[in-house]
Amino acid sequence: MKTPHEALEILFNRFEPGPIEGVEEISVHEASGRITSEPIFARFSSPDQHLAAMDGIAVSAEDTYGATERRPMRLKSGSEAVWINTGQVMPDKKNAVIMAEKLNIIDEDTIEISSSAFPWQNVRKVGEDFVVTELLFPRNHIIRSFDLGTLIVGGAFKLKVRKRPKVVIIPTGSELVRFSKLSEPLNLKEGHVLESNSFVLSTLARECGAESVVEDIVPDTSEGIREAFLKAADCSPDVIISIAGSSAGQKDYTAQTIEEIGELMVHGVTIMPGKPTIIGSIKDVPFFGIPGYPVSAYISFNEFVRPFLYRLQGMDEPKKQMVNVVASRDIPSKLGIEECIRVNLGRVGEKTVAIPLPRGAGSVTTLSGAEGIIRIPSVSEGMAGGEETQAELLVNSRDIDNTILIIGSHDMTLDILSDEIKKNTDGIRIASGNVGSLGGLIALKKGAAHIAGSHLLDTRTGEYNTSYIAKYLKGLPVHVFNLVEREQGLIIQKGNPKGIRGIEDLTRDDIAFVNRQPGSGTRVLFDYKLHEMDIDPSRINGYENEEYTHMNVAVAVLNGTADVGMGIMAAAKALNCDFIPVVKEQYDLVIPSSFVDDPRIQALIDITRSKGFRERVKELGGYDPAKSGDLWKII
Repeated sequence: MKTPHEALEILFNRFEPGPIEGVEEISVHEASGRITSEPIFARFSSPDQHLAAMDGIAVSAEDTYGATERRPMRLKSGSEAVWINTGQVMPDKKNAVIMAEKLNIIDEDTIEISSSAFPWQNVRKVGEDFVVTELLFPRNHIIRSFDLGTLIVGGAFKLKVRKRPKVVIIPTGSELVRFSKLSEPLNLKEGHVLESNSFVLSTLARECGAESVVEDIVPDTSEGIREAFLKAADCSPDVIISIAGSSAGQKDYTAQTIEEIGELMVHGVTIMPGKPTIIGSIKDVPFFGIPGYPVSAYISFNEFVRPFLYRLQGMDEPKKQMVNVVASRDIPSKLGIEECIRVNLGRVGEKTVAIPLPRGAGSVTTLSGAEGIIRIPSVSEGMAGGEETQAELLVNSRDIDNTILIIGSHDMTLDILSDEIKKNTDGIRIASGNVGSLGGLIALKKGAAHIAGSHLLDTRTGEYNTSYIAKYLKGLPVHVFNLVEREQGLIIQKGNPKGIRGIEDLTRDDIAFVNRQPGSGTRVLFDYKLHEMDIDPSRINGYENEEYTHMNVAVAVLNGTADVGMGIMAAAKALNCDFIPVVKEQYDLVIPSSFVDDPRIQALIDITRSKGFRERVKELGGYDPAKSGDLWKII
C-alpha cells in the first residue's frame, strides 16, 4: 500500500495534470462557476448615461448658487427643477440632484431650496463604474454569482470559458439496483441493494467544476467490467471512476482488469476508510477505482479525485476550513493507517469538543450526520480524551456555537427532542454521543458536554442517579431534570418463538442473548436483576455480546443474531418486536448548574415541558412524559 501522499505523487507525476485543452462559448446565464479562457472587456460603459443617485429634483448647479438658509431660493418646477427618481436618466442640461428631504414645496409650480448644489452632486456620471473597452475579468477567473451583473451591464452576453473536465462514473455490483427502477409500493427484492454512490460522486464532481456522466450498473463479471471500462475510455473523458470491486474479494475484478487493459499504478492506500482505492489509466485516461462503502467512497474521492479535477482546471484545491477541537473520549486507532474519524462538534465553554461517531464505512449517516472529520496519523495509535487536534469542518462554524452536546445513555426521545428544538428555535441543534450513563457523567466532569443523559440505579437505595452524581461529579454542582420515565424489559422476537417468560429463561442453552455495554444504565439494571435472582452471568449465552444503543439491541433480535436483549419498549415497538416488561425506570438530564441559565439550555428545558414533545413521546410506546422537564434535584 501507498500513503496518501505517495499515491498523489504517483498520480501527478504520471499525468502532470494542467488545464484541459478546449474552449466553449456560453451564454452569461450559464456562466456561474465557469473559468474564463480569455480576458473579458466592457462593450458598454457603466453607467452609459448620467443617472440620478438620489430621489429629488434635477437642476443645473449654476442656477442654485447663492441659496442659503437665510436667503432661500425658489425654482420653477418643470423647467428649473425636474422631479427625478434614483436610477433615472438625467434630463438634458441638468447636472445635479437635490435630495427630496432638503426641499420645501411652496406650491405645485414652486420649490424652495435652502442651499446651493455643486456640479454632479448626487449624480452617477457616465463611466463612473467602468468605461467601454475596460477589462472586466482576466483569463482564468472563476465567475461568481455576483460577477454576472457586471458581465450583463458590461455587454458580455456571451463569453468564452474553459471546457469542464468530463467524468464518467461506472457503478459495479450484481446486487445493486437504481431507486428509479423501483415501483410503488416499494418492491426491493431480497438480495438487492439500493445504489447511491454514483449520485453522491456525480454531485461531488459537479461541485469541483466538472461535468459527470453516470453509466448503467455493471454486474460483477470480468467480461462486463472490461467492456464497460473500454467503452468509457473510448468516449475521451478526462477521468473515469469505477465504484466497488476494488478490494480483494472473489468478485473484485477492477484491479485485475486495469492490469490487463491499462496501467495499474496504485492498489491500496494507508487510509481508512478508503483503503482499497485504485489509481491507474486506460488508454491514457486517468482511472480511479473507488471503494463501494459510502464513507470510503467519499474519503477516496476527496483525497484523490478532487485535487486532480481542480488541477485539470488550472486551480489548486480550495483550502479546507479547520477548527481546533478536543476529543470527548479516547479514540484508538491502528498503527500504519491514517484514519479519518467522523465527529459531531459543539462548543463547551472555551473549547470545541469532538464526539466520535461510529466508524463503519458502510454507515451513510456517520457522514451525513457528521460535522467534522479528524485525521489520526498513521504513526499514532489514537488520541486520548481531552487531547487537542484539528478537525475539517463539514458545517458552518456558526452551527457549532449553537450546538448542545448531550453525552450519555441512548434514548429514543433524544431524537424527538432534537427535532422539536430545531423546529421551535432559531438554529439551536443537539449533537449526542452514546457512551452509556456513566460515560456521560465522566464527560461532564471533564467539561466535554453540556448535558449527560443518565438512568443509573442505586441498587442499595432504589434511587436513580443521585449516588453516582455524588461520586463521579464531586465538586461540580448540577441540576437534575427528569426527561421521561420508561419501560425497560426484554426485547424478543415477534410471536416469542422461544417461549421466553422472563430473565430466568436466559440461562437456557437454546437462548442467545445480546447485552448492553458496561457503564450503561441498562447494563447496571440487568446486572442488578441477575444478582437479585442469584443468576451467574457466565450461564447466559451472549452475555459478553454488547451493543451501544437500544435500537441496535432490537436490530440484533429482529435479524436473528440474538433471541433476546435488554432494552426499552419503544425500541421493540419501533422494529415490531415483542416485549416483556421488567421495570419502570427514570431517565434524567444532568446539567452543570453553570449551564442552566444558558439560553440554549433554557430552550431545551422548555421544549421538554411542551405539549408537542410530550405527545410525540407517548406515541413511541413505553414512555411516561408526565414529569418531563421537572427539576428533580439540585446536587
